[in-house]
Amino acid sequence: MNNITPTLWAAIVPIFDAILAHPFITGLTDGRLGRPQFQFYVVQDAVYLREFARALSLAAAKAPDEDAIIMFNEHAKGALEVERALHESFFKEFGLSEDEVRTTPLAPTNLAYTSYLLAVAYGRPFHETLAALLPCYWIYWEVGKALMAHGSPDPLYRRWIDTYGAESFGTIVQAVLALTDRVASSLNPDAHDAMRRHFITTSRYEWMFWEMGYRQEPWSV
Repeated sequence: MNNITPTLWAAIVPIFDAILAHPFITGLTDGRLGRPQFQFYVVQDAVYLREFARALSLAAAKAPDEDAIIMFNEHAKGALEVERALHESFFKEFGLSEDEVRTTPLAPTNLAYTSYLLAVAYGRPFHETLAALLPCYWIYWEVGKALMAHGSPDPLYRRWIDTYGAESFGTIVQAVLALTDRVASSLNPDAHDAMRRHFITTSRYEWMFWEMGYRQEPWSV
């Protein structure tokens, strides 16, 4: 059976193209993205990662073997520690305390995205959870690689780009991709369709997340 990951990526090519063309992303490479927009995004990403870590822990609980259990538990730990260190370096530059960040409410898109991830992780089988989590890994890696080719005149934005385009992050993503192909190889077409639906949905949320940051999305009422 052919690997499912090329089919999943083919399904989101228009979404990924829209991400690369988004003014938040192009603003990182040309340095024109406003600091308030980047600050809003980074704070929201920090509170997103808390919920993403919960979803990763749930994935670990459902994982089919010991290696996958270990991997997702380590990724949950990393989401709260390694990337938090990156964010905290930004927070110091923004003059924000850890308490200010921790108590920031999730913006509407952030709440919708994390609620979707957690609903799938709680209520759906492992292969569907895996597909819903995958865009957060894969899209960030592909964005990081694409932006590294251009760099940025802004050292703060360049630090963000270098994190997600790094080979070390790519190694993490490749492990999740390999697991996705392995899990999908024993599934029927209906299960593949379910994976594809979740993958497309959370890929759309990835675009919406950058749009949220660019607009500094408020609660309307």
